[in-house]
Amino acid sequence: MSPRTLLITGATGGIARALLGQLEPGRDRVALAARDATALHELAATLPSAFEAIAIDADTSTPEGAREAVRAASEHFGAAPVCLAHCVGSALLAPLHRTTDRQYRDCLVANQDSAFFTLRAWVQARLQADVTAGGAVLFSSVVAQIGVSNHEAIAMAKGAIASLVPAAAATYAPQGLRINGIAPGLTRTGATEHLFKARNAEAQVAAQYPLQRYGEADDIARAADWLLSDAAAWVTGQVLSVDGGFSRVRPLVQRA
Repeated sequence: MSPRTLLITGATGGIARALLGQLEPGRDRVALAARDATALHELAATLPSAFEAIAIDADTSTPEGAREAVRAASEHFGAAPVCLAHCVGSALLAPLHRTTDRQYRDCLVANQDSAFFTLRAWVQARLQADVTAGGAVLFSSVVAQIGVSNHEAIAMAKGAIASLVPAAAATYAPQGLRINGIAPGLTRTGATEHLFKARNAEAQVAAQYPLQRYGEADDIARAADWLLSDAAAWVTGQVLSVDGGFSRVRPLVQRA
């Protein structure tokens, strides 16, 4: 069986690193793309020698950066990577009336723009391959599915991704391209660590979720790995909620 080839963007982030931990030398070949060149090459240096990987300095929030990430990965693999995990994104916790124009624009660029440009570049490259089939995973958020206070800008940006997924999946299903998304609940990574620093913050966060805990990067990475695998060969156009039940479940409150 030929190795699975993947492009992981936002590779230095917590979820991307966790996804990298799900991959196997020999089974997977990976191109890692990020705009922080120092952190990217430090990450690449930690991989086992048996792991075939390439590091690509690229800012995928721009059309040029997205094309460069896909081009470099395609050149390395000899064809466009079969799988794309677009892990680029940012979070913004601020009410609408206190969100500045700059914060709003930066939020859209990091989330909405990067997803559109990267998916477009990957689709264009896959359509030129001898066998076009492949799989992509984008990241939305639970806050795009259910109203959570002080999340207006990020809800808009992540909501755009949730809408992009089924539309693109419908367009490219005839070519065998599967396009899915994941909508995580609050997941503990380097980017969200500050939210857990206040006194009793961990317990307060966990109490919001039916399963009584917040997410870990591995929870999201395992779902992404499955969506990109042959085990999910009949799954496309879905935005999978991996949120401890937050968006769907209201458990019975047990009275003392």
